[in-house]
Parts: sequence; C-alpha cells; structure tokens
Amino acid sequence: MDEERALYIVRAGEAGAIERVLRDYSDKHRATFKFESTDEDKRKKLCEGIFKVLLKDIPTTCQVSCLEVLRILSRDKKVLVPVTTKENMQILLRLAKLNESDDSLEKVSEFPVIVESLKCLCNIVFNSQMAQQLSLELNLAAKLCNLLRKCKDRKFISDIKCFDLRLLFVLSLLHTDIRSQLRYELQGLPLLTQILESAFSIKWTDEYESAIDHNGPPLSPQETDCAIEALKALFNVTVDSWKVHKESESHQFRVMAAVLRHCLLIVGPTEDKTEELHSNAVNLLSNVPVSCLDVLICPLTHEETAQEATTLDELPSDKTAEKETVLKSNTMVYNGMNMEAIHVLLNFMEKRIDKGSSYREGLTPVLSLLTECSRAHRNIRKFLKDQVLPPLRDVTNRPEVGSTVRNKLVRLMTHVDLGVKQIAAEFLFVLCKERVDSLLKYTGYGNAAGLLAARGLLAGGRGDNWYSEDEDTDTEEYKNAKPKEELLKPMGLKPDGTITPLEEALNQYSVIEETSSDTD
Repeated sequence: MDEERALYIVRAGEAGAIERVLRDYSDKHRATFKFESTDEDKRKKLCEGIFKVLLKDIPTTCQVSCLEVLRILSRDKKVLVPVTTKENMQILLRLAKLNESDDSLEKVSEFPVIVESLKCLCNIVFNSQMAQQLSLELNLAAKLCNLLRKCKDRKFISDIKCFDLRLLFVLSLLHTDIRSQLRYELQGLPLLTQILESAFSIKWTDEYESAIDHNGPPLSPQETDCAIEALKALFNVTVDSWKVHKESESHQFRVMAAVLRHCLLIVGPTEDKTEELHSNAVNLLSNVPVSCLDVLICPLTHEETAQEATTLDELPSDKTAEKETVLKSNTMVYNGMNMEAIHVLLNFMEKRIDKGSSYREGLTPVLSLLTECSRAHRNIRKFLKDQVLPPLRDVTNRPEVGSTVRNKLVRLMTHVDLGVKQIAAEFLFVLCKERVDSLLKYTGYGNAAGLLAARGLLAGGRGDNWYSEDEDTDTEEYKNAKPKEELLKPMGLKPDGTITPLEEALNQYSVIEETSSDTD
C-alpha cells in the first residue's frame, strides 16, 4: 500500500507532494532491509519513477527525499535488475558531482544531495553486477579520486569524503582491475595517505616522524569514520605489496607506515571506535613491506632524552627499580628508541586474546605483524622479548598457567584452530631467536611439540633464520631449577613398543630403514 500511494504521487504529483510522500515512506522504512516479494513489481516501478523525477528541475530538498527512498529500495537486489542502466547511473554520477571537472563544491546546500547520491551508488554497486560493470565503463574510480582531491583540504565535507571512500573500497573489493588502476594509474597510495594525514591533522617533525600530542582531544566521530574508510580502501590498494613492490615505492610505504604509527598513538571518540580504527591500521600494516616497518620506532627526541636524563639524575644511584619505572612511565623506550607504537600493538594483541573469540579474524593479523616485525628488526624483537618473555622467575607453575602475556600465548599454542596455534607458536619462537632450548624454557615441551614437529626440530637445534647473539638472561631461579628438567624428556616408541628417549627411538628406526633398503 505504501509503494502504491508513493508511486501514484511520484507519477502525477508536483514537487512538494512528491517530497512529502517520499519523506513519509523514508521515515517508515528507514530500518527496513527485508521486503515483501508481493510488492516487488511496485518497488521496481517506484524506482523507475524516482529516476524520472530526478531528471527534472526540482528543489534540493525534493532531490534528497527521492535519493533517500532510492537508497532504501536499493537494498533489494531484485529491484535493481531492471533499473540499473547506464542512463540511471549517469543521473547519480551527476548528482554526486562526479562528472564535474571544475571546483564545484561551493554550494553547501548541495552537500546533502551529493552525500545521498554516493550512498545510493554504494548500495547499487555492491548489490548489482550490472552496476559493477557499468562502473568500469564509466571510469567511476577515476571520478571518485577527482572528487577526493577536491575534498582533500576542505572542511565541513567529511560525509562526502566518507562515502566517496566507502564507494572506492567497495569497487576495489569487487574488482582486482580497479585495485591496479587505483595503485598505479590514479596514484591512489599517496592520495589516500594524504586523506589520512588530513583526518589526523598530522604535523611532521622529520621525514617519517610526526608530532604526537598525548594530551590532545580525541579524533572527532566524522574524521574517525573517514579515516576508517580510507584505511579499508588502502588495504585493497596495497593487498599484494608485502611480496611485490618496487624499490622506488619504499619512500611512499614508509610515509604510510609513519601515518599508521600516528594512528596507533591517537584515540577515537569512543573505546569501540578506537579499537576499530586500530584494527584497520593493523590490517593495513600487514600489507606494508616489512623492510619499511622500521619507521614504527624512532629515536627519542632531544626533549624526551633531556627529560629522562633530568629525571634519572634526580634519583640516587642505588634506586635501580625506580629508574626502570621512570624509563617506562610516559614513553616506552628501548635502546634509545621510542617504542610506543609497538607497545600499543602488544596491548591490542592482548585485548584480542582476552576477548576469547574470533581469533582467526581478530588476533592472527596483529600476531603475524608482530612476528614479521620481530624477525626483521632487532630492536623491535628485543623490546617485545622483554615485554612478553621477561627473565623467568616463576619456575613452579606450568607455562600455560597464569595471567601474563606469556601464559596467554602459551595457552594459544594448543588452540583447536590450527592457524591460531601456529602463529602464536611462531611469534614466541621468533622472540626466542628460533632456538629450541630457549623456546622450551618459556613454553614447555608439550606446548611447543606441534611447532617443533612441523619444523623437524623435535630433537633440538634452531630455525633457519640468523639472529644476533645476546647475553645470557637466565635468572638464578631458572638456573637452580634447570637440572630438574632432566626429569622431563621427549619420549618415543621403540620398534618393540616400549618407551625410550626420542633420540634413541629415532636412531633405532633409522637402523631398521637402512637394513630394509639393503634387502630385495
């Protein structure tokens, strides 16, 4: 009945009546996402009628009402089939100012029309394969980038930027060809990075360092949403960059990584928005070539160094514990480097572990990122080793028992999800410089058995990667307990079915194989 009445007015009424009836329809169906199949034909005709109205010279408020209803109806894929034509797509492009070559964002009164047109395009492109093909034909990605450039340094148009970015994300998600076009032809990497810089109001203090105001206000809701959409679009644009990238692009990736470092050190308007922002930053960092992730840490500024030195000098020389507290109070420092961003990543990882669900989607990206950072960058690895695997003093409880980060990661080593337990074990193995004896010290043999078996290291040794040698970090507690570990040895079955130390069992099987190979 609602569609029938609206259709009658749209076909025969004047602009004021059309605006009123469509506003009523929009208010009633704003939260409708499932539609009755019996009214499908009426909804198709209503869509067609709305597109005809949009061709006329009608007031801006009537255009907005038309577009709001069109956005609601475009949630129904079946309705879109007959109305998704090149002509109708061009109507929406015109209203979204995507066909304009000059600076046409001067009339504030037109902004709601632009936003609603972009929302309609997001729905239509996502739900219609025909619209996706027409997007390629109409070169929609290039038009969206042009609109972004007009928005780049403008204020009060966050909604336009946000839905422009969302449509870019949808297009690049659905079409690998558009990812390539955005990356190379349209220079999407620097463009989207600049959008992030603008959203975060970044002020550069060095080539890859930005000023961080820890006492500044949180990011606004509008800029947070824009940043999240830009991060998602950048993820699609750079999805294969970690394995294939030109050396000439290293500078741009470092700039992007520096922007992401800034992102990790600021907060959104709410805790949930901050987590969403940081989650998308983690996903994007996973696409950055690992050689460019060195910018996540940076040398202390002269002011930070002077402040720490002054504070430390005020403490007596015998106050070692107090000095360590000072060093960790405001800025996370290791070997003269600011480790704040890495510490945020570590806290983010622990929060994801504590959630206890969706480990594959929520936890593995940050664990993989920290693993690769640790493998490639010595200072990051050593800092994380200190945080995750500090000198072992509790030698009475099993490694998986407790509430420390180490205990939580060790518990994940026997998780039912193969991918989760593999990456958790790999992270700890890298922190131990891929030395089996060091890994066993912190995790126990049973927890590490899966990784060691997969690596062929059940009998001991170390992995394939080279790491620098560090000084012995064994505590007196561990040194005293270490001889008692001989009570626990890896065991195996001999050919006769009896249990024996693993190395001896493997040797006996080797003898049998050699004997068997000599016989016909």
